[in-house]
Amino acid sequence: MENLVALVFLLVLVIVVLIKTAVVVPQRSEFVVERLGKYRTTLEAGFHILIPFLDKIAYKRSLKEEPIDIPAQTCITADNVTLEVDGILYLQVVNSMQSAYGIEDYHFAAGQLAQTSLRSAIGKITLDSTFEARETLNGQVVDALDEAASNWGVKVLRYEIKDIQPPKTVLDAMEKQMKAEREKRAEIARSEGQKQAIMNKAEGDRAEAIFLSEGEKMKRINEAEGRAQEILRVAEATAEGIRRVAEALSMPGGKEAANLEVAKKYLDEFGKLAKTNNTMIVPGNLTDMSAMVATAMATFEQVKSGSYPTFQAETSSPQKSG
Repeated sequence: MENLVALVFLLVLVIVVLIKTAVVVPQRSEFVVERLGKYRTTLEAGFHILIPFLDKIAYKRSLKEEPIDIPAQTCITADNVTLEVDGILYLQVVNSMQSAYGIEDYHFAAGQLAQTSLRSAIGKITLDSTFEARETLNGQVVDALDEAASNWGVKVLRYEIKDIQPPKTVLDAMEKQMKAEREKRAEIARSEGQKQAIMNKAEGDRAEAIFLSEGEKMKRINEAEGRAQEILRVAEATAEGIRRVAEALSMPGGKEAANLEVAKKYLDEFGKLAKTNNTMIVPGNLTDMSAMVATAMATFEQVKSGSYPTFQAETSSPQKSG
């Protein structure tokens, strides 16, 4: 019985020794080993044997990227507006020994420093700039944290602002401002449309006036050219008629025929005067038809030769009939 108890005790002792001495470090992890309370070494991934009762694993560190949630905090902008801002911080242990002995709790310290750095950065800008300057704020927080965390064996990778929540009164004012801005843009768009419509109409009226004036101009030019052509054709026809009359007069019997035609026209015209008027003034030598025809023919001959006759006053007194 005593032998059995001793065997069990020995087995338990062996198991404890194995547990104390054999250590397996996972991938992307490091263990900090202390010997009699003092730092001895840092174990990387793999299998390791420790001295039982002398060495112990004091700290375990993961070398993976760690996200830390930064709770919402109250920040005041440069124009005295209160904001509720929260975010998330990403960091990574690069030196396990420094992260164990450089600071008590690097998670807590990084979170607190992120909050204070963010409050300081937001206090330098106005409310309107806050929403547009997220990238700048994130960069300022990372720079402030990374400088302090370098002594902790921790590398700050990035910081992201998750939400910026202004007070309800500020949200209402911003909504009214945005509404007014939208109405302003709409009014500007309407006025620009009306302006463009007026300009287009004026341009159309101008083009129409130009086209009408051009048309009127062409019309008058065409009418003038038509009248000129008419006058030219009438003159040409008159000249041709005179030429033919001259040719006819130079032919045998032409003058006799012209005398007869002149006498006939003379009588016809005086006959018309007698029909339309009750009183008519006639020459004193109305009965001397041959003298009148001879005078007319002599005048025609002078016109044909290029000389013009001289007219003298009638010596005989006119006779009045009626």
